[in-house]
Amino acid sequence: MDAGNDARVDARERLRLLGTRPRVLPSILSADFAVLAASFLPLEDAGAEVLHLDVMDGHFVENITFGPPLVRSVRAASRAFLDVHLMITEPLRYIEPFATAGADLCCVHAEVPIEPEACAAEAARLGIALGVAVRPSTELDPVIARWARHVALVLVMSVEPGFGGQGFIPSAFDRLRRTREICDRQGSAPLIEVDGGIGAGNAAEIAAAGAQWLVAGNAVFKATDPVAAWRKMSLSAVAGAER
Repeated sequence: MDAGNDARVDARERLRLLGTRPRVLPSILSADFAVLAASFLPLEDAGAEVLHLDVMDGHFVENITFGPPLVRSVRAASRAFLDVHLMITEPLRYIEPFATAGADLCCVHAEVPIEPEACAAEAARLGIALGVAVRPSTELDPVIARWARHVALVLVMSVEPGFGGQGFIPSAFDRLRRTREICDRQGSAPLIEVDGGIGAGNAAEIAAAGAQWLVAGNAVFKATDPVAAWRKMSLSAVAGAER
């Protein structure tokens, strides 16, 4: 393992230390890229320990966002755990560049024809955590059962991936519950993450359905006071999980 990879060997331990309590993850895609660090550092100072980065390649989804160079820039400015969602057609090819850039976790899509074992082996080699994401239209079983034992996180999309600002799809509530049930049957306990259409008005109900990491973009960065919006959502998520 080279020197660059030596710096990544603690990513899985960092994830373990974060625990399982509900968290709201600011999604960098909604931040002001002209002043990117200034957009997310106040949230880190307020207690946000995980940032979410959406990578889109224009193939798996229509939109194109950014690649390893931006992740590297965020890593240079941030002390947060970096959760990188790879909405790309060749994730196995790109896990290493993103890990080297500073990703702590790479989340690949179950809809891409890749083997969970191969992705898990590559993540382990690089010393980072692995996640798997499912679109709203993807059947959960047997997809989640196939991946559950190989990942540290399952991302249940509550919008169709590709664009921010969409409304939360209500069927995601049941999909969150079913995802946890499937993982329990497999004897696995990955974190359950949800992304899309999340705000202060539904964070509590989403957490009550089993989500532990709630990704929020516009609801945080487009708010008049992003820190206050993040805090409000975080408190709602914690309260929902305690129901």
